[in-house]
Amino acid sequence: MTNSTRSFSIEELMNKETQFRAAFVNSLSGFKSVALIGSINKQNQANLAVFNSFVHIGANPPYIGFISRPDTVDRHTLSNILESGFYTINHIAEAFYKKAHQTSARYPQSVSEFEATGLQAEYKTDFLAPFVKESSIQLGITFKEQIKISSHSTIMVVGEISRVYFPSDCLCEDGFLDIEKAGSITGSGLDSYHTTTRLSRLSYAKPDQEVHVVNGKYGE
Repeated sequence: MTNSTRSFSIEELMNKETQFRAAFVNSLSGFKSVALIGSINKQNQANLAVFNSFVHIGANPPYIGFISRPDTVDRHTLSNILESGFYTINHIAEAFYKKAHQTSARYPQSVSEFEATGLQAEYKTDFLAPFVKESSIQLGITFKEQIKISSHSTIMVVGEISRVYFPSDCLCEDGFLDIEKAGSITGSGLDSYHTTTRLSRLSYAKPDQEVHVVNGKYGE
């Protein structure tokens, strides 16, 4: 086995073919959260799209963000969110990851990705946007703001977690939600999906102490 190393300068990278560059750069950030965003417009047309650019913003209040790409083409998810003010984030499981990936196809706005892929839209209480029924962890999000990243013409969409649904046996007493036990998968690049295996949970890091393995207890 050859232990060789390659490198690209920014000039070399920018000279690569567009699809090659996109696949390569999207792989560099490592394993990422991957989930389905459900949204709806004022005509009650439901939309579903897979995203892999989620980021934790803060816990007090509970905010989460994701990146929407440049609006050089129609962005049905973003336009629906701005129009309605609500959307959902739904974890993906191994049982339906191929259907989830299919939502990345460029369907016309008149076509619901729920119907096109066979995934089921689920409406709960008075929340406007559709959840994905097959998802074990579902977040109802209220739109808060969009932050335009002028240096890259992308938009960070920030929302508040208004409600969350999850399996009761995946919640630990210390608040840790075991998403691996819930069956959530992860992604890398633009089209690679992975199941996970935890190494361990570690103790809170302090300057004068070595970290140690901790085991959270599950409870209602």
